Amino acid sequence: MRLMAAAAVVAASIVVSLAVADQPRIANPTLAAMVGASRVEAGRATPFDKQAAGVKPGAGAPGTGNDSCRWANDNECDEPDVGTGACPMGTDRSDCRAVRAGDDDSCRWARDGECDEPNFGTGACVQGTDRTDCGAIAWMRNQTDSCATAFNGVCEEPGRGDGSCAARTDRTDCHGRGRPMAINDHFFGHDDRVLVPVNERPWSYMGVLRMDTGESCSATLVGRDVIVTAAHCIHTDNGVNAAGRFESASGGHTARVTAYLIDRRFNYRRFNSTDEIDGTDWALLRLDQPLGDRLGFAGVQNLTGQGRQRAIATDLMQAGYSWDTGGHLSGNLRCRMVQVHNDNTFAHECDTTRGDSGSAFLVRNGQNFDVIGVDSNFRRNRNGPFIYIAVSAAAFQPQVADFAAGRTGTRVGARLGGGVRKPS
Repeated sequence: MRLMAAAAVVAASIVVSLAVADQPRIANPTLAAMVGASRVEAGRATPFDKQAAGVKPGAGAPGTGNDSCRWANDNECDEPDVGTGACPMGTDRSDCRAVRAGDDDSCRWARDGECDEPNFGTGACVQGTDRTDCGAIAWMRNQTDSCATAFNGVCEEPGRGDGSCAARTDRTDCHGRGRPMAINDHFFGHDDRVLVPVNERPWSYMGVLRMDTGESCSATLVGRDVIVTAAHCIHTDNGVNAAGRFESASGGHTARVTAYLIDRRFNYRRFNSTDEIDGTDWALLRLDQPLGDRLGFAGVQNLTGQGRQRAIATDLMQAGYSWDTGGHLSGNLRCRMVQVHNDNTFAHECDTTRGDSGSAFLVRNGQNFDVIGVDSNFRRNRNGPFIYIAVSAAAFQPQVADFAAGRTGTRVGARLGGGVRKPS
């Protein structure tokens, strides 16, 4: 059964602090961010395992005493010395109280065997209020690999290295690649990611898809003016809104989305609540500039259609904009599928996390590279590590040629009979 959460920044501004016992529990709310956290979808439970990202929303009203920060009362401490630094000192009191006091078990769901703090836990508790359950992974609080030289094997944080990285931004180099199995990310217990050279192929084919509504996902060029990503990046329970722009990983190259193609069976609410249509979580987007002429683009190959044995024996590459690596493209240079499913999905062992939605899995094809799938979601695995699911190119490869030629697709902004969300 897939995990459910209240849209990323802690469930539509659930004000927990000391009054958390009066709130109904929303299963597994969490953060989902490349920088900050994703957009709040007020009053609605949505899954954190959809690996999209976005802009951290406002959660507190200005001028309300010591919780005057825009992001007060979102369960995550945002003051600079012990939190994320998104708030000025002294303006996120409720979220930082327990952390400053040395942590406690005041959360309603403390001692239930599950870490419920934001980011590496479910996010149902204020930071520092689920001490017993989060003890083994509490060291990871507010630690990221967002430094430009992360993953180089040298700790460069102040006090432990030369200080070229800001405090708490060189996690892997300073603390090692081991990851507790209880964490909601990197579920194989070892983080194998690296920062990839964005001016080299195939990484130059990649970029970030920034939606006008605030979300962001990873995407990859598969044509002169075509990118592939995940359908849930452009389709919410309010309908389809593909208005946005693609920004190349190498910088300096941007194009607007003009048209899209998704599987007509994709339904956001059903996708969020079941595993039945995961194989439809793909989207082809047409751009208003032929960026592929300058950056190159990948082919598309149906690897899973060549048989399970060959598919799981093939080395894969993957890269995306993980929430914890800042604006840097991070990826896996060598990982594998672990299972091929009949619904055009496969499980994989590549270390992906929130922000990696829509990122491509590639294989070498002579001097070039082919996309063989796109990253989609997590699944809970009782008594075991989380299972990471990707959509096989078998689902969208037959559609690429016609879409690239302009014979198929829907123009951005076209009304589709019911609930197409207007760009904000």
